[in-house]
Amino acid sequence: MHTFYAGQIHDKEILLDPSESTHAVRVLRLQTGDEVQVLNGKGNIYTGAISKADPRRVAIGITRHVHLEKRAPYFLHIALAPPKNMNRFEFFLEKAVETGVDEITPLLCEHSERDRLRRDRMEKVTIAAMKQSGQAFMPRLNTMTPFSEFVQQPFSGNKLIAHCCTHEQASRHLSDAINSDHILLLIGPEGDFSRKELELAFLRNYIPVSLGHSRLRTETAGIAAAVITATRFFHVTE
Repeated sequence: MHTFYAGQIHDKEILLDPSESTHAVRVLRLQTGDEVQVLNGKGNIYTGAISKADPRRVAIGITRHVHLEKRAPYFLHIALAPPKNMNRFEFFLEKAVETGVDEITPLLCEHSERDRLRRDRMEKVTIAAMKQSGQAFMPRLNTMTPFSEFVQQPFSGNKLIAHCCTHEQASRHLSDAINSDHILLLIGPEGDFSRKELELAFLRNYIPVSLGHSRLRTETAGIAAAVITATRFFHVTE
């Protein structure tokens, strides 16, 4: 069954936007009567049949609706300094959404190689990943925020920071450091956080954590963090 995204749902009928409609009719060749699934990114999963196969505005009659209260038994916010190569940041977005993340904040750090992002592109990648993985929730995408401003913001839960000099600290692996179901993790740019930024983070009670023995690229670290956290909460023992 093909999956689509619709930000707004009207009563018992769903109208896909022009982009989704064109994809459904012109690319997938869907016709009236075909059954599809629609996500709105807010925990709602709809099943319905196409009642109007118009490439400009597909109409879908809702036959089933499931609402999920939350994405997972934990909340994960990853604040990451985007790498210079935009493709690598989009790869992080895609895999983080597929693995499971609730909020993403691009960080502007002293050693950052990128200081601006296209929000429309970020949303497009995020929606595509949400549909592909069948996630009922779309992560909250924040605007790029200066590091010094971000760490001043309140957060109730584990405040963690992964950086290249964790071996200098008595740091624990991310999985072992998690003792709350609300996690905020900071990941720096390719040049790592500056010493000033680290000191500021420690002053604001961020705890240094390790993601393993290898030195990871920024986007790899973000994906690894999402996977490690998911494994921590969904681990099943036989």
